[in-house]
Amino acid sequence: MTDTSRTPAPRILAIANQKGGVGKTTTTINLGAALAEVGKRILLVDLDPQGNASTGLGIDQAARDITTYELIAGDATPEEAIQTTNVENLWIIPATTDLSSADIELISNEKRSYLLRDALRQTPMDSFGFEYILIDCPPSLNILTVNAMVAADGVVVPLQSEFFALEGLSQLMLTIRDIRETANKNLRIEGIALTMYDKRNNLSQQVEADARENLGELVFKTVIPRNVRLSEAPSFAAPVLTYDPTSKGSLAYRALAKELLKNNEILRNG
Repeated sequence: MTDTSRTPAPRILAIANQKGGVGKTTTTINLGAALAEVGKRILLVDLDPQGNASTGLGIDQAARDITTYELIAGDATPEEAIQTTNVENLWIIPATTDLSSADIELISNEKRSYLLRDALRQTPMDSFGFEYILIDCPPSLNILTVNAMVAADGVVVPLQSEFFALEGLSQLMLTIRDIRETANKNLRIEGIALTMYDKRNNLSQQVEADARENLGELVFKTVIPRNVRLSEAPSFAAPVLTYDPTSKGSLAYRALAKELLKNNEILRNG
């Protein structure tokens, strides 16, 4: 039974690809910043033991006493774990390497696949009024990624515009299907975002053509270009939208946010 006294639940998106180096964290940070820029209240959940999303938003290691690990282990409440960032309307639950032991430590927990979902559904979350929660998944299909997908409404898949890009997608699609069948029947693919795209490169164009031919409407119309500013921004602990608001990377992530919001509007009204 739905609790009608609670505020509307945020839309939860897992940003996932088991392949590393595809622009997953870059997409999480900058899509979050672009949504925040248009006034949406955003929570970023860093679920990658590397903690790059936390670093990229300026959260020092010393400020990571309470992280996603404590949250999913039940040792901290959302209010204790959530931190502000330098970006208006954007909050974060940071990560440290403690998360890398989660696979082993959670194996005996019967509810191990549901820990993040349960944590993000706690009533105290309502007071923050988040409209979107973006989860930066680790580059593997482990228990952390499963937790993200069980908690999520949709999966955003960054896909690098390079040879073999589509090959790795099949395993991810199978995982999404398994989770739909066993733990989260409402999980959908929110969209596939082509990243590191170079329009001068024939290979990028071929990957895009193949992706659109095989996956059709699942592929976002917006493509994220290969852009120096996107690469530089994390070292300045800022999204590219703050670091260089007029760069091609900034414009692309604004366009992606706009497309995602439009798709969600159609979904709600459809």
